[in-house]
Order: sequence, then structure tokens, then C-alpha cells
Amino acid sequence: MTQLQTEIEIHSSLKSITESDWDLCACPEALQDERPFDPFTTYRFLKALENSGSVGGNTGWQPQYLTAKNENILMGVAPLYVKYHSQGEYIFDHNWAYAYEGAGGQYYPKLQMAVPFTPVTGRRLLVRSKFAEPAQSALIASAIKLAERTNLSSFHITFCTEEEIACGHQLGLMHRVGQQFHWEDNSYQNFDDFLLSLSSRKRKNIRKERTQANDFTGTIEVLTGDDIKSCHWDAFWTFYRDTGARKWGVPYLTRGFFEEIHAHMRKDVVLIMARNPDGYFAGALNFVGRETLFGRYWGCTKYQPCLHFELCYYQAIEWALAAGLTRVEAGAQGQHKLARGYMPKQVHSLHWVSQPNFSDAISRFLEAERQAIGEDIEILTEYGPFKTIEVEEYQ
Repeated sequence: MTQLQTEIEIHSSLKSITESDWDLCACPEALQDERPFDPFTTYRFLKALENSGSVGGNTGWQPQYLTAKNENILMGVAPLYVKYHSQGEYIFDHNWAYAYEGAGGQYYPKLQMAVPFTPVTGRRLLVRSKFAEPAQSALIASAIKLAERTNLSSFHITFCTEEEIACGHQLGLMHRVGQQFHWEDNSYQNFDDFLLSLSSRKRKNIRKERTQANDFTGTIEVLTGDDIKSCHWDAFWTFYRDTGARKWGVPYLTRGFFEEIHAHMRKDVVLIMARNPDGYFAGALNFVGRETLFGRYWGCTKYQPCLHFELCYYQAIEWALAAGLTRVEAGAQGQHKLARGYMPKQVHSLHWVSQPNFSDAISRFLEAERQAIGEDIEILTEYGPFKTIEVEEYQ
């Protein structure tokens, strides 16, 4: 591995890093006015979290962004946070915390390299390609040194790439595997073409669900860019706050976050909203990458059968196909997505724990967990909704 003298700096705010410097490492394509592959590691997304108070303060997410330089040449950056809880991560370590503290240790605070509240796989070691190996190693090593110097229990990199897993292995980090469900384009011309790839029973069920979902007096609106107005965010904030209160107790994002997104990222957003004569009553928020539509949040104030499937899954597939995208990621977990064409995929994380005995125990657990998830994905794939030649011959 190439050795370069690397200078690491820790930043408590993105204000001390310029947008052009950050995006040079995170998404150089955006500097050419092209759509970024990953909208969540862009400067404007992370700055929206910070400016809106969704991270920092008393949120339990204290920014410690890293920059790596060699002779004043920027090699890479990383979104790093000191965490005082395990909320908003989606790769769960609550049981690790219980065990650690039950043994007399203090699990929190810990160190987390992640995009807050965003269970989307992407680069976490945001390095320039010509400095990839030394910059990745330097960023990981510096995070571990920070954890050791400040007596933190652990360091975690969540929803990282397979390339980063390889680098983490070389530096002694433990590898964890999780599972999500993603839809992928298989050269479909449109939604009906996608339906034809499914077994007859699954195809009929989706058509039935779409009929039920649209059986209300009103319309479904798909909005992006300048078509999104303040009234849409007002309605969506109500949906998001209701869902957050029921799932997490306190919503992770503030109202100001959506104002920041409207100001700086509305061209990267697709809002799918259901409206009746009384106004908007349900909606789903998606972010747009170069190849992928990322479903993030959903909520409603009035129940309509199957509307969740329509707004979050089926409308998302239709929009992705029309926009030439090849994938839809509809958030964390959810085996119910399988019957709707979303297939199981592995997601990855890396972990370092300061206490050797506890680290050994976690390593054994992760080995068994990886095997179990691999077997689960294999079984779920076999039970997927897509038709086989044998089935279709007798339809």
C-alpha cells in the first residue's frame, strides 16, 4: 500500500470546510453540474442536517468531520460523529451496548462514520481516486486514534461499500452484514413490462393493490424541482412528524431540514403526494441519485388501503423507469417488499471495539450472523415474485 505523509484535521462544523473541497472528494461529478451518484454525502445534504439543528446540540450526533491532506493537497474527507445513543443508525447495536454496560463498561459515547438517519449504502471514506489507498487507511486509523485518545468504547462505519470493507479488514476492523430490499431494472420498458416478469399470482395482487390504493376521491401528484412549493413541505412535515412520533418518539429531523432541502436540493427530490378535496393526506419523500431513486420517508393522516405500497413502491418504480434510473432503494428492512419486486441485498458495516475480550465476543457473533443472513437471502431469493419458465408454460 502506498505510503504518504498525511495530515488529519478534525472539524466540529462544515463551516470550516469549503463546499468545493468537500465535493471534490465526495462527488466530483457534482462540480461538473452533473447529478451526484450519492446525494447523501454531498456538502449540501450534510450541511442541511447541521444548519437545521438535526445534528449537533443535544441531538446526540456531534460532528467531527475529518479531512486528510498531503502537503496541503486534499486527499479525502469523512462524515464522522460522536454518538451518545444508537438512534438513527439502522444497523443496530443496542444489544452490544446492554452487554458492554452490563459488564461494567461505558458504551456511550462512541464514534460513528455515517450519514445520519440514512440507511443507504455509499462511500464513507470520501477519497479522491488517485489517493484512494493511503487516504482510506489514514482516515480509518485517525478515527481509531481519536476513539482511543478520548476513551470512547468503539468506532463504527455503517452502510459502507465492499471496497471499504476490504480496507477495514486490513486494519483489523470487524465486518458486519445486514439486509435490505432493492428493486432493479431488468431492461423493462414500463411498469406493465415489469409486471409481466412476475408470476401470475404476484402480478394480479399488485394490480389489485394499485386499484385499492387509487380508490379515493382525489389524485396522486409526483413533484420535483420547482414544482415543489412550501405548501407541499408543510403537508409533508405533518406526515413525517406523525410517523416519527409513532416509530421513534421524537422525529429525528427538524422542520428546518426540509426548508434547507427545498432551498438547496429540490432538484434532487421527488415528492409523491396523495390529495383529496380536503388537501394532502399522504406523501413519500425520495432523493435522486445518478442511477438510483432512494425512498426515505413516508407518512399519512388518513388511512387508504394499500396507499403505502402505491406511493412508496409502485410510483417509485414508475418514476425511476421514466427517468432512466436502474434501481430503487426503499429504505431499511421490510420483507413485505419481496412480493412487490424488491429483492434482498446485503449491506455492510465495519466495527472496532476498544476492549479486546468484548471485541472477540462480537467477532464470533458477527461470523454466525453473516452466515445466517447469507442463508436467509438465499432462501428469500428462491421465494421471490419473479416467474419461471416452468410456471409460465402452464398459465
